[in-house]
Amino acid sequence: MAERAADQRRSLDGLHAAWETFIVLLVCINLGLILFDSLFIVQPINQMFASWLPGLHRQYETIVHRNFQLIDLCFVAVFILDVILGWTVALFERRYARWYYYPFAHWYDVLGCIPLSGFRWLRVLRVGSLLIRLQRLGLIDIRSWAVYGLVKRYYLMLLEELADRVMVRLFSRLQQEIGASDDLSRRLLQEVVRPRKERLLNDLSRRLQGMLESGYRDHRGAIEGYVGGLIHQALANNPEVASLRRLPLGGRVADTLDEALADIAARLLQGAADGLQSPQFQRLARSLADEFFEAWVYQDEDTDLALEELLVDVIEVLKQQVLDRRWSRFVGPIQPPTPPG
Repeated sequence: MAERAADQRRSLDGLHAAWETFIVLLVCINLGLILFDSLFIVQPINQMFASWLPGLHRQYETIVHRNFQLIDLCFVAVFILDVILGWTVALFERRYARWYYYPFAHWYDVLGCIPLSGFRWLRVLRVGSLLIRLQRLGLIDIRSWAVYGLVKRYYLMLLEELADRVMVRLFSRLQQEIGASDDLSRRLLQEVVRPRKERLLNDLSRRLQGMLESGYRDHRGAIEGYVGGLIHQALANNPEVASLRRLPLGGRVADTLDEALADIAARLLQGAADGLQSPQFQRLARSLADEFFEAWVYQDEDTDLALEELLVDVIEVLKQQVLDRRWSRFVGPIQPPTPPG
């Protein structure tokens, strides 16, 4: 069933391509006739033509040149018929969401039907429509053409240049809005940051807990050695412990006290690390995160100005990045097209 539908679609595309070929041939004949008739009215060319081929010159002037408008209207009638047929087929095939989209999608066909010299040359765009249809049928491969690579390269460069100009204009407008607004920083904090306070606090407390757990686990030996060294240094500098060491067996008592305090400190650290999952520590971590959040969103004139200057500078960096036309570095000899795989 799917193969049958594909064959029918391919047959319809073939009929469309045949009709498009016929229309393109008419367009070529019509444009050639328009070009020749435009040159015919140039006096030096007219005289040269009359001197070289007087009989043909006389026939062309009497049959074609004098009736050129009528002949062009005949071509226009065929082109109008083509637009009507294409519109009808598009309605039956439901190509567009609305019935009146067709003339906008094929604007070059519609304008090409206007029998004015400025619009007649739009008929040459039908050649592009034919090439696209032949590409879809697999009869040609436009991507392997050198001219396709040239057009694509500069087309992408043009799009990037236009997009860059639009972005720079938007960034400049945004900088002006930031400079003209007096309460931008307050609006950012009140309308953007504060509504997300719960999520931010949960994230901050979770990160604080994870930092403490991983920090103690990865550096347990160094932390316990550091705390033990502090205890040993404090006991060594304590005058009461120094007096104790002068007593009989006082040195052993002081050393035992040193080891006991170091062991107690290590046990306290281990208990604190094990208690990071306890509800008490969760409340403590959330309280710390809440105080950090409130200190972060504290506002005065200096913080408002600093935030606005930060936003303006960030946007300026983005503007400079956009203005750095990276595509210009790659403009060079056009590489030969890659054969289709």
